[in-house]
Amino acid sequence: MRRRGLAMSGELRHKPVTISRNAMRAFLSALALLFALSLPAWAQALPYHIDPGAREIVPNLTAVPSIRFLTTADFPPFNFRDDKGELVGFNVDLARALCSDLKIACTLQTWPWDQAPQALADNQGDALIAGLALTPENGAQFDFSQIYLMFPGRFVTPVGVGANFDPATLAGKRVAVRRGSTHAAFIRRYLADVNVVDYDSELAALDGLSKGEADAYFGDAMRASFWLNEHVGCCEFAGEPYFRPDLFGDGLAIAFPAGHDAVRQAIDYGLARLKRSGVYDELYLRWFPVSFY
Repeated sequence: MRRRGLAMSGELRHKPVTISRNAMRAFLSALALLFALSLPAWAQALPYHIDPGAREIVPNLTAVPSIRFLTTADFPPFNFRDDKGELVGFNVDLARALCSDLKIACTLQTWPWDQAPQALADNQGDALIAGLALTPENGAQFDFSQIYLMFPGRFVTPVGVGANFDPATLAGKRVAVRRGSTHAAFIRRYLADVNVVDYDSELAALDGLSKGEADAYFGDAMRASFWLNEHVGCCEFAGEPYFRPDLFGDGLAIAFPAGHDAVRQAIDYGLARLKRSGVYDELYLRWFPVSFY
């Protein structure tokens, strides 16, 4: 059972089949993303994946007296234990914020990853917030919330280059990538005129950019955002984010046992409320101070 919605390995994967229930949500998310990308250059673009229809659909919350969230403790920065042993992370804060906003009593229980999906299937929990991948196999067994976070690919360039960045200007220049990654395949497929410089990891590729060994970097934007936060004044995101679920993963959604529609509808409603109230954005920037959108 594939683990995450992120493209974690360096191998190309087949294009996932979209789960039918989420097809319209994905379309609406794409429209919303166009709005997010139109923000002024001085503002950080933020995720915007809520279903606008959730504004009008108020679920019967009395049918959901409590929610038993399942997660893992090995997926930083989403769900993990800090140096004090406390369970923390973006997913952890998001689950707690949902419960607080919906005024629903919740518990949050950790499981080893190899047992968590089965625990959900056995109804030992009501929702799994741990990055279960949106694959056809998982879709046949579980239902999913709307996607609440995606992982685009992005270019990084030295400071001062990103403002008017055009990938077409990279022809003949050096682009650093992680060897064997889907991002490297993307560059070779769509920018055949660039000189691809392979590194063993994203961090090594970004360090190569900072040392002048490459003119740009292309790779996982989330990982690059943490690197940029530690290398202020060196480099910056350039151009727009590239959302390619077939290459970079579908993103993150919350999983539910099949047929648990009351809980799923409550969670979707809560996600929309958190986005509109600004709580979601606050949580996002708490864990990702350099937005990767």
